[in-house]
Amino acid sequence: MTVRQPHPIEVRSYEILRSRVDLSPMPPLWRAVAERVIHATADLEYAVDLATREESLERGWDALRAGAPIVTDEGMVAAGISARETVCHAADPAAGRMARAAGIAAPAAAVRLAYAEVGPGAVWVVGSAPEAITEIIARRVSPALVIGVPAGFADACEAKEALRAAGLPQLSNVSEKGGSVVAAAAVNALLYAEAGRP
Repeated sequence: MTVRQPHPIEVRSYEILRSRVDLSPMPPLWRAVAERVIHATADLEYAVDLATREESLERGWDALRAGAPIVTDEGMVAAGISARETVCHAADPAAGRMARAAGIAAPAAAVRLAYAEVGPGAVWVVGSAPEAITEIIARRVSPALVIGVPAGFADACEAKEALRAAGLPQLSNVSEKGGSVVAAAAVNALLYAEAGRP
C-alpha cells in the first residue's frame, strides 16, 4: 500500500490549524475528521459543530478498509472523494423516472437505486440533499456509517437531527452549514486513515 504524502501547503495548513484550536482531547478518528473538515473549510467552528461517536467512525473506518461501497448523494461529493470510486445515482435518468412515478424527491429515488445496487453495509455520504437522509432512515439500509452534512436553512437541520435520533452510526453537524466539501472531507479523513489510525 502506498503511503500518502501530503502537499507542503496541506502540512502548513494543519500546523496553522493546530496552533488555533486544540483537538488533541478528541478520540483519534473524530479528531482526524474534524481536522480535515476544518482544513477544507477554514472554519474552526466545526470543532464543536460536528456530532458523532468514535464507535460509529470506527465502524465506518473498518467497513472502508474492507472495501465497503461509498454512496454519495451528488456528483460534487463524489468528485471530492479522492481515494476511491463511489456510487452516485443523482444524475441517473432512472432516478428521475422513479421519482416521478413514485411521487418522491429525486434524491430519495437515487437512494433507492443505490441501495438496490450496494445492499447493506455501505458508507452513505450526504452533502446536499436532506431528502436523501430521510430516505436512508426510512429504507433501513443497514449502513456501516452515514455522513449527513447537508447545508441549508430549510430542512437540513431537521434531517440531521432525525439522523442523530435514528440510532444509526452517523456523523452529522448541528448547525445549518455543511455541504459537499464537508462531506467529502469527512470521508477522505477516514480513507486516509486506512493504513493505520491517525
